[in-house]
Amino acid sequence: MIKAICRMGNPILRKTAQPVTKDYLKTEDFSQLLVDLKDSMNHHGGIGIAAPQIGVSKQIAIIELMGFNRYGQEVNLPLTAFINPKIEYIDLTVQGFWEGCLSVPGLRGFVERAQKVKVTYWDLNGNEQSLEAEGFLATVLQHELDHLFGVLYVDRIKDLTLLSYQEEYNEFVIQKASLD
Repeated sequence: MIKAICRMGNPILRKTAQPVTKDYLKTEDFSQLLVDLKDSMNHHGGIGIAAPQIGVSKQIAIIELMGFNRYGQEVNLPLTAFINPKIEYIDLTVQGFWEGCLSVPGLRGFVERAQKVKVTYWDLNGNEQSLEAEGFLATVLQHELDHLFGVLYVDRIKDLTLLSYQEEYNEFVIQKASLD
């Protein structure tokens, strides 16, 4: 079921979400939450979404990223649920991307994040998995998992002159990049 997105200012987005138990993974509530996350992400045009973004304080995020992105990088991560994830920063060299967020609609901001990460998480059956990622996928993982710990991408912008409304981003940032 499509859920409304909690926007910046909603207190649930600033709290650490609750870890889930393996018993919870066997419940109808969990199955419905996964459906709600996927339906909401697809409806609102996201590539990832975390449970707090639909008002549920649980450490669950989903990401689906297939094909080429706006940066010309090919990333193929089929729909994946990250449950109780832990992130390890493998390469602290920073890379920057213009990020947007369903919870911060209409804005884009330039955020620098670690270039390479390893995420350890439970899959849908409660089995431990790990994923190493670099480039744009590493950024997406960091962005989505931040939601589980009360952090929004705007908190990570170092230079607030690089925060823009979407329309101005399209007009000035994208056009400037195409002229360079």
